[in-house]
Amino acid sequence: MISSSKLKSIDFYRKIPRDLTEASLSGAGLSIIAALWMMFLFGMELNNYMSVATTTIVVVDRSRDGEYLRIDFNLSFPALSCEFASVDVSDVLGTHRFNLTKTVRKFPIDSHLQRIGQEVHSGPVPNIKSHGDPHGEEDIPYEHLGEGAVELNQKTFDTYTHLFPVLVVNFYAPWCSWCARLKPSWERAAQIMAERYNPETDGRILLAKVDCTQNQALCREHHIQGYPSIRIFRKGHDLREGHGHHDHESYYGDRDTDSLVAFMMGLVPAPVVDGKYAIEDKSNNTDGTVKRPAPRAGGCRIEGFVKVKKVPGELMISAHSGAHSFDAAKMNMTHHVGLFSFGNKQSWRSLKDANRLLPELDSDIDHLTGEFFISEHENITHDHYLQVVKTEVISLRRHKGSEPLDRYDYTAHSNQLQSTNVPVVKFHYELSPMQVLVREARRSFSHFITNLCAIIGGVFTVAGIVDAMLHNAIRMVKKVELGKQF
Repeated sequence: MISSSKLKSIDFYRKIPRDLTEASLSGAGLSIIAALWMMFLFGMELNNYMSVATTTIVVVDRSRDGEYLRIDFNLSFPALSCEFASVDVSDVLGTHRFNLTKTVRKFPIDSHLQRIGQEVHSGPVPNIKSHGDPHGEEDIPYEHLGEGAVELNQKTFDTYTHLFPVLVVNFYAPWCSWCARLKPSWERAAQIMAERYNPETDGRILLAKVDCTQNQALCREHHIQGYPSIRIFRKGHDLREGHGHHDHESYYGDRDTDSLVAFMMGLVPAPVVDGKYAIEDKSNNTDGTVKRPAPRAGGCRIEGFVKVKKVPGELMISAHSGAHSFDAAKMNMTHHVGLFSFGNKQSWRSLKDANRLLPELDSDIDHLTGEFFISEHENITHDHYLQVVKTEVISLRRHKGSEPLDRYDYTAHSNQLQSTNVPVVKFHYELSPMQVLVREARRSFSHFITNLCAIIGGVFTVAGIVDAMLHNAIRMVKKVELGKQF
């Protein structure tokens, strides 16, 4: 067995007899200062241990193949009608999606960006199968027919709308190819309807036309942007709804003579009762593809979201239709960006955690939001180039199994370009292959204990050295004074 004397020989902390120690006022003062200093450092270390450390690193984007990125937007176009406004998406992989409607809403607005009326039907312009009469279908060629549609202008338009219970007007432009194909069938349909319902003796319905190149103010007043545009104007009481005057509508059905006549027959009101026409809509429009309410304003607010692949692509806003022509020289794509952001919607709690970790993220990360882009003149295309960077935040407060918080910041550069094509607004986006990873982690307890021992040992050692030096200095001073006395 090992004796106690041998164990004592390895004692690192040998004791000095109390009779050989000497207390001093300087040592007492220094001990108090050392104790206070150790308490201060202990509090600092404890606070550091209780706090959470945040690390920020740049890594390769950890997105998996097949993931989609959500783009939210709220765009206002004071001079683009909702009737033909289209949201299209494409990317470098060959994906092309036209006229998205499922997650997009459109509201008519005035020139001051104020909303007017209800949401516009967001469906695409119906696919018109027949754009006019096939050549040789009619026995009498069009050039041998007298024009049946009444030509209206700025001065006569209001008179005719108040004169006839139903007035159907073809707003056209002579240069428009679709208008040229419609013209023969429109004139034949006008003649047929005039023979069945004589405008002078019956006067229940009339087909007319307006040349928008000669009556620009009138066409602008009725928000005509695509040619041809067929509008239905009514007067009197609608017995089906009983809401007084009927808002005018747009016709999107087939344009051959038989289809036009069949549709017009469904619009003819019943005979006069007590001096009023009973306007009952008998046209077949159960699915809303033949006619819809006409635009109530010349502007449009487009809001919603789309989901795109995480590859370079573009989101485009334009006037689009497969059966109408647009005058590029008259199109104005001035727009206000109310919102344009990337990433899924986050709860307020998740956003609070992210802003706690990275206060700078609470700043304006959507650099286009609130900006107004004005076309100095018509036929200006606006290009916005966006460089998108992903920031992934992993917080200790997130629930177990929940996904990390993803935030997307981007830089934006805009440009205007004039061309002969119909102007558009394009948002070109490109995601960075790198991402910022922000991770929250607590400090280890062993690190806290190690620092605490270092504080106690370091302060005690330094204080002991200072005390010894001070004690020796005092003794030397006393010796010098005694030497002077003798």
